[in-house]
Amino acid sequence: MKHSGLRGIPSVDKLAHALGDTGLPHPVIVATIRRELAALRKHGTIPGFDDILSLVRSALGILRTSRIQPVINGTGILVHTNFGRAPLGHAVMEAVSRIGSQYNNLEYELAEGGRGGRGAYLEHNLALLCGSEAATVVNNNTSALVLILLHFCRDGPPVTRDAHRNSRHRDPLLKNQVLISRGELIQIGGGFRIPEILEASGARLREVGTTNKTSLTDFARAITRETALILKVHRSNFFMEGFVDSPPTEAIAKLARERRIPFVEDLGSGAMIHTETIPGLEHEPTPAEVLRNGVDLVCFSGDKLFGSSQAGIIVGKAKLVAALKREPLFRALRCDKLILAALEATVDIYLRNSTDHPIASDEMSRPGIPLLAMLHVSNDELQLRAGKIIAPLDGLPINVEMGKGRSQIGGGALPRSFVESTTLDISHNTLRPQELAARLRSHVPPIVGFIEQGKLKLDLRTVFPDQDAEIVAALRDAI
Repeated sequence: MKHSGLRGIPSVDKLAHALGDTGLPHPVIVATIRRELAALRKHGTIPGFDDILSLVRSALGILRTSRIQPVINGTGILVHTNFGRAPLGHAVMEAVSRIGSQYNNLEYELAEGGRGGRGAYLEHNLALLCGSEAATVVNNNTSALVLILLHFCRDGPPVTRDAHRNSRHRDPLLKNQVLISRGELIQIGGGFRIPEILEASGARLREVGTTNKTSLTDFARAITRETALILKVHRSNFFMEGFVDSPPTEAIAKLARERRIPFVEDLGSGAMIHTETIPGLEHEPTPAEVLRNGVDLVCFSGDKLFGSSQAGIIVGKAKLVAALKREPLFRALRCDKLILAALEATVDIYLRNSTDHPIASDEMSRPGIPLLAMLHVSNDELQLRAGKIIAPLDGLPINVEMGKGRSQIGGGALPRSFVESTTLDISHNTLRPQELAARLRSHVPPIVGFIEQGKLKLDLRTVFPDQDAEIVAALRDAI
């Protein structure tokens, strides 16, 4: 029943009482009710009480699902940006809980009994792990790159007011030019583009070479008195084949040393293992490797192949790292106690399992770094798990078969590499795959897979073994 006037609008208290226990704070419920009632008033036609209650329940349901919550990842993408990238292991979470639940010596020097700097232990061990002179961390890798660009591109006399109006009047002594190959002007997740990041940091982009071919001569010819640094960027989630060429890192490093220009590489993924030792994966450069090749500073993400929490890690020459830490912006970008605790625990796991860097892949096939453990699970083990999931579903109006999958790293690493995997291929007698997928997403915890060849599929490589029972329960509930 609908009312033409506004007299049919129920009170906020009446609706809140009728909703019962929603699991949400009362102020959130009241605000949602008021918002929905305001929308009805604007529309002018008021539905009946039950319809209004249904609208509010739906709005609260959408709001509730937007809270951060555990998700079972059946997509086969290990570093899934939408799912929080790398999951943290038990030892790392214990360290976070221990530090977060108590006071701690974040900026207190216990030996001297006074104020100290934050992150000294982490920086020491990161440098050791990466084979660098020094290391530091900020809140993400984009921040790391912005901090580096800001520091190196601010040398020289300031730009005059007229120069801002007309770039042709720019002071030729201003060293804010960044050389980068055209083939590395990438766009990363969320629509962020390397050229835009360069410009936002005050740098002037100087494109070198062509999209598919860049030579060392191209770099040499582009260097001027205004050149602040040479930047090399990991191509992230794409690759080029065919008539493609670029100078090796060692050659660019030699040129940079000769011209006394800093050479910086944004490595992106932060692999600490020999990825090529894992069947299906290609080689991914490590920070230690590119530093040995002559790069002055390397930055990479903490929550991708490194397998820890979100952070931007910077390693390289001690004098350059020290200069970055003196930048006023550094304080705004620094990590909090929980991130530092997670990173410390992760680095310790790497160091305890390594006597050489980078680490052989089979040395890390343990729960300490869940991402690496997932990579090392054999397909035979995944098939065994699939059989145990399928067995109790026999006789139900749902068909679950064992299929072949190809898992990906994700997070912009190794776009050409796939790891053999096992999938659950699910179909229902009456439900379309999209409907079945929606029901699994509404389960607690939500289960997310992908639709392929008319079936809903769950890749078991990215599903933790202790989540198998939840999949069985969710499939039973879905029918």
